[in-house]
Amino acid sequence: MPFQAVFFDLGGVIVRTEYQAPRQHLAERLGLEYEDLTRAVFDSETARKASMGAITEDEHWAAVGRKLGRAPSDLEHLRTEFFGGDTVDLALVDFIRSLRPRFKTGLISNAWDGLRPYILGQKFDDAFDVMLISAEVGMGKPEAGIFQLALDQAAVGANAAVFVDDMPGNVESARALGMSGIVFHDRETTIRQLKKLLNN
Repeated sequence: MPFQAVFFDLGGVIVRTEYQAPRQHLAERLGLEYEDLTRAVFDSETARKASMGAITEDEHWAAVGRKLGRAPSDLEHLRTEFFGGDTVDLALVDFIRSLRPRFKTGLISNAWDGLRPYILGQKFDDAFDVMLISAEVGMGKPEAGIFQLALDQAAVGANAAVFVDDMPGNVESARALGMSGIVFHDRETTIRQLKKLLNN
């Protein structure tokens, strides 16, 4: 069966931390190692709850602030500085747009409830036919359920879909469901791989 849909991860693929300096400076100001700060934000129990929609992103950041000993009034600055080195890969977004309408396009992201407003604010929601965000659907990668839900919403079969993610384990889960998978390393390589796959 020819391919009908291409799904993409967001963090580490479309949005990447290209500049470590803002986060490094924040860690130094807080008296932390870079890795410890990153773990406090992404690898805590409240981060996992926020990813499943059990709590809001704001509630998670309030917990991060308490853990780091920051006043509530400092939270917005904390968030802004932490993500200060993140950039949207506009060239990749343009490529995703170019796939339509020949292919359906979708997003499958483990993320907090602030992701959809972020995408709308950055004005690249038009790149996707469907957007699956773990906080909104209560499940996330590598669960098979979130991939199946994306396929259902796009109205395509697994063998007609491709998934791109920077985490090999997530790609393996998509493949186990019958999808094709590409592990993201850089934009140029991924676009080349996709073009070769989709033109077959």
